[in-house]
Amino acid sequence: MPEIESTVPRRQLGRYLRELRQESGLTISEAADLIERGSSTLQRLEKGTADRVRVLDVEALCRIYDADDTTTAALTGLAQQAKVKSWWHEFGDLIPENFDVYMGLEAAARSFTSYHVELVPGLLQTADYARALIKIGFPAESEVDHARRVQMRTRRQTLITRRTRPAIMNVVLQESILHRVIGGRRVMSTQLRHLADVSTRPNIELRVLPFTAGMPGGRLTGQFIILDFGHGVRGGTQEPRVAYVPSHTGDMYLEKEHDLHRYDQAHGAILSAALDAVSSRDRLRQAAREFDREC
Repeated sequence: MPEIESTVPRRQLGRYLRELRQESGLTISEAADLIERGSSTLQRLEKGTADRVRVLDVEALCRIYDADDTTTAALTGLAQQAKVKSWWHEFGDLIPENFDVYMGLEAAARSFTSYHVELVPGLLQTADYARALIKIGFPAESEVDHARRVQMRTRRQTLITRRTRPAIMNVVLQESILHRVIGGRRVMSTQLRHLADVSTRPNIELRVLPFTAGMPGGRLTGQFIILDFGHGVRGGTQEPRVAYVPSHTGDMYLEKEHDLHRYDQAHGAILSAALDAVSSRDRLRQAAREFDREC
């Protein structure tokens, strides 16, 4: 059994509450006194192991931490979702659309196993590629807001580039990503060369699933990311793995072992049909040269 058996909403809620408390300069004891709860209760809440999550406690903590309206609404929504054992989270009434639940999980993960069918994953995007996507996705925002979003996406990439314990990535890209033009041909050429270069890092394995591979496993598999959170100080699992499945109408966070097993199998089938690491780099650089010729 894992050391911590918390659902996604609980652990996300705890992580954000801990960050808010630390930013406010309060200790667990001081914050607990202010909401008239025990220190152990708040500690369990921050660890994502509380048996019961009280929305009133979360609202009170947001007030004493001076959380903004968006954050308060998001954490209140997470508190409500925490009552559900396993959840399909749709960004709608409970969580504001501009509050990214996934990023909290990403920041805590030790490894990512993923398959992408349309776009280069955010952790591997160049600034120009990211900027082109952000301008399309947020057309009403100002250039300043676009720049901030690009900066945030670039900052996320320190997860895989930092010197100490960089996160591990095992990525498969469908070949269509190499030909989908985002931001223009020069942007694509630079992006593809970046992928080829970054795939030489020891913590990153990047493979291309070619068009000729057909349909591995015999069924359609959309984009997914399996996040693993590593091991605790006593050697046990730090947190249960999560399969993140984004979609246009709502994102899913799957925790049950049988769901994770199915995605493990899907990734295994896709990986077995993909090009090896060296051939994948060659394919990326070849596609980059084709964009260069067309510039």
